[in-house]
Amino acid sequence: MLKLNLAFSVSRWWSIVLKEFLQLKRDRVTFAMIVGLPIMQLTLFGYAINTDPKHLPTAIVVSEDSPFSRSFVAGMKNSAYFDVIETLPDEASARHALARGSVQFVLSIPVDFSRRLLRGERPSLLVEADATDPTAITTALAALPGLIAPVTAKDLTGPLAHLNGAPAAFDVQVHRLYNPEGITQYNVVPGLMGVILTLTMVMMTGLAITRERERGTMENLLAMPVLPIEVMTGKIVPYVAIGLVQATIIVVAARFVFGVPFEGSLVALYLSALLFIAANLTVGITLSSLAQNQLQAMQLAVFYFLPNLLLSGFMFPFAGMPRWAQWIGDLLPLTYFNRLVRGILLKGNGWADLWPSVWPLAVFAAVVMAIAVRFYRRTLD
Repeated sequence: MLKLNLAFSVSRWWSIVLKEFLQLKRDRVTFAMIVGLPIMQLTLFGYAINTDPKHLPTAIVVSEDSPFSRSFVAGMKNSAYFDVIETLPDEASARHALARGSVQFVLSIPVDFSRRLLRGERPSLLVEADATDPTAITTALAALPGLIAPVTAKDLTGPLAHLNGAPAAFDVQVHRLYNPEGITQYNVVPGLMGVILTLTMVMMTGLAITRERERGTMENLLAMPVLPIEVMTGKIVPYVAIGLVQATIIVVAARFVFGVPFEGSLVALYLSALLFIAANLTVGITLSSLAQNQLQAMQLAVFYFLPNLLLSGFMFPFAGMPRWAQWIGDLLPLTYFNRLVRGILLKGNGWADLWPSVWPLAVFAAVVMAIAVRFYRRTLD
């Protein structure tokens, strides 16, 4: 019978240390996470996250083109908060662009603006803002009154100098649409639906399938005369039901606990949620095919979840991120679902306004499902 030496041995201790390093070296997914997560967070928080968004997309409805209106538009551009991307023909087109989310602001210049200004009647310019995300527009709107003085100082000179006084020769009226009171819950609570569904659907699917692989039951299932696509789609149906239950809980809480308005169609909301759930379940299946065990599946799920959380417009204004971060965000399903759910609840968007965010979700789900099928055929032959 061997006797245990109770004296601390440096050599034995060092052997255990080397053993752990060897295991980490062989576990490539864990090793990649050790290096990848800090790099990802440093990059996102250091470069992509911006709480003072600038160059926000802006459209103009020009009923009168005059030196005064052109000077004000130039002042908006020079402020760096507004990026004028298009000129719209009428107010209906402006409302459609705001509902679709293609622009954040619309400046409307009335047809009699110059005439009324020269008469000293203090006309108004109208700026309509998409206020679904109050933090994205607050600083930009605060900069608007400061643009009036440079315009009047530049254009109201000589015989018109008497108009350049106090009060200002014209003013800017701001209309905050969809969330005029700037209530944060109206923006956060609908976005939570996508965040919760992303985390639970990806992690639950990934862990469930890797658990079966560890127990040996997944190989037995795929040995049966069924196609991999049949196995995978059959296994995700219960999780679709779970996702719809979660979506229902969040919608009920949003409406009756937090008072979030519900302006759109319940059918459109559930169809959008169903498509989003399917997209995340395909991600979970794909990650589970890459992971060797449940720990790796959880690590990959976290690695996938972080960019969705930070680059989708849930926590930080999407339009305020640098262009490269927006390109990454455009590849993530949560970006589109946030636009869908906020558009349905707060704006009452119909299918014409929802379609630009619906088709990327469908394409994402189809592409990732194809990747998952290919990996399963390759790994479980």
